[in-house]
Amino acid sequence: MLLKWFQLNNWSIRYKLIFHFLLISILPALGIGVLIGWATNETIGNQVNAHTAQLIGNVNKSLDSYAGNIQNISYFIAMNPEIGRFLKEGSAALAEERDRYRTAKFLQGFTTLYSEIAGIMVVNADGEYFSNDMYARSDRNLTEEDWYREAVKAKGIFKLIGHPSQRNVTTHANYKDSEVVSVVRAILDPDTQQTEGVVLIDLKLRVISETVRDVRLGKSGYLMVVDDKGGSIYAPRNSLVGRIDQVQLADQTSGTFSQEIDGRRVQFIYQKSPFTNWTTVGVFAMEDTVQEIKEINLYLVTFVFIVCLLGIAASYYLSHSISRPITQLASSMRKVEEGNLNIRVAGERRDEVGMLGRSFNKMLAQITRLLSQVGEEQRLKREAELRSLQAHIQPHFLYNTLDTIQWLARKDGANGAAEMVEALSRLFRIGLSKGQEMIPLSDELDHIRSYLKIQQTRYRDKLNYSIEIEPGLDDMIVLKLVLQPLVENAIYHGIKERRGPGRIAIRAAASSGILTFTIEDNGAGMTEERLSWLRATLEAAGAQKDGTGASKGEAPLPDTGGDLPRRADTVTGSYGLRNVQERIRLSFGEQYGLTIESKQTLGTTVTVSLPVILGKGRSGHEPDMESTDRGR
Repeated sequence: MLLKWFQLNNWSIRYKLIFHFLLISILPALGIGVLIGWATNETIGNQVNAHTAQLIGNVNKSLDSYAGNIQNISYFIAMNPEIGRFLKEGSAALAEERDRYRTAKFLQGFTTLYSEIAGIMVVNADGEYFSNDMYARSDRNLTEEDWYREAVKAKGIFKLIGHPSQRNVTTHANYKDSEVVSVVRAILDPDTQQTEGVVLIDLKLRVISETVRDVRLGKSGYLMVVDDKGGSIYAPRNSLVGRIDQVQLADQTSGTFSQEIDGRRVQFIYQKSPFTNWTTVGVFAMEDTVQEIKEINLYLVTFVFIVCLLGIAASYYLSHSISRPITQLASSMRKVEEGNLNIRVAGERRDEVGMLGRSFNKMLAQITRLLSQVGEEQRLKREAELRSLQAHIQPHFLYNTLDTIQWLARKDGANGAAEMVEALSRLFRIGLSKGQEMIPLSDELDHIRSYLKIQQTRYRDKLNYSIEIEPGLDDMIVLKLVLQPLVENAIYHGIKERRGPGRIAIRAAASSGILTFTIEDNGAGMTEERLSWLRATLEAAGAQKDGTGASKGEAPLPDTGGDLPRRADTVTGSYGLRNVQERIRLSFGEQYGLTIESKQTLGTTVTVSLPVILGKGRSGHEPDMESTDRGR
């Protein structure tokens, strides 16, 4: 029941109109809203990510600039002559106060010029160091420190190692490990490439924090800097994370990822500096990023709601205004179905419904007139059927039959005449068929047998015939009096015109829904010109009245160009064929009818195609084959 209700064809026209109006008004609004919301989310999300990536890029450039300055400072320190002698000779190179003072002033110049430098220390290969801001906490050899080993491992390449941890070095200002970032670079002998010493520079974290902390991402987003191991170089106090797993950063120089922290979805956008090997990460909550998107979505939802509300109201109003007159018209039709032909549709509408109402009123008036004519037309139709039956029987055939009966009566007595009279009466009985146009195939075959029996009595040994019926055709019904005109033509225009005995073969078969009769004779045949003329005559049979004045059943003779005169006997010879062709096509359509093949002196074959129509309630079985061959 529910499935039947969902079938659109079962709905009333009002509900169909409401449904279609809602589709037209609501679906586009929903589609536009979803499309705009999706496009807005994508656009704003991409813009946020692009803007964040740009800020991170600018921060990385600033950090790279500071690191570049520190790298240059390490180069300057390595090229200083006093520093060079210290690395080779140790403390003895700076034994004099003047050299020691000049070297100290040299290092102090960097700390004065670059306020971000917390201290500089130069350590030679023996563990001796020189610095004006930094000193060793204990007597432990500084070459055993991790930062020194990392510098040696880098082989002269500038390297940032992050916050110092448990090192044997401190500064006079006593900076905490978390307040400075250490930078190291090994100084190599240009000839032997052996490490002569290491330059250690502590960079104040303030310079990094000043570069990063002023960058805000949304309401609560921020930037943080991590080293190549994921450890935090800089992070604000409200940082949600302290250390980032290197697996998240992967091996890419930039990218995005998200994860859930304390019940909040957090977005990470990172970019790695190839110079410092540090990664700047933008951290912001997803809910802060989509705040603008939420506002836009709120506007879209409001818009779609208003459009849907207006669409529903308009749908109900329009459907009611359209369906109401149609419903009234349907109500009038139901009353007509009950037999009330006096009802009329009122109203002066000028639209299509009004036109239907006026046409409905005219139709009822015409039906009333037509009902009064039905009885008279039925009587005229019956008379026309009787006249058609009479037209099938040729006057000369009746004359010859009566002449044959008289001749037999004089020669043989009453027996032969009785047979002829019996065959003739059966011929008339089947021809009348109680006024029915369709008769069983067995009756049609009885009719043609009676006809051939009469004709064979007349022509004796000159006429032989055979009837072959495919098994299983007994229950079929056919158009009556189809075969007799064709056999008559075969006798009078084929067998009669040839010398010696002639033969007519009648075959019936059914295939693919088509019942086929074949009437084949070995008579005189016809010329190509006459065959073409006859085919054109049959093709014109059944046509409606045209400009030549010919009406149905009286097709105009085709123009033969003078090759074949339109003689009276030619017209008479084609009348039976045209009559059969006309009746078949009027009854079943243009795809059925007669086809003719003929060769002069070789004979003629006429093929009749009819639709297979099965009858019900038939009994009996006619012989499948009947053959009469006299004189052989």
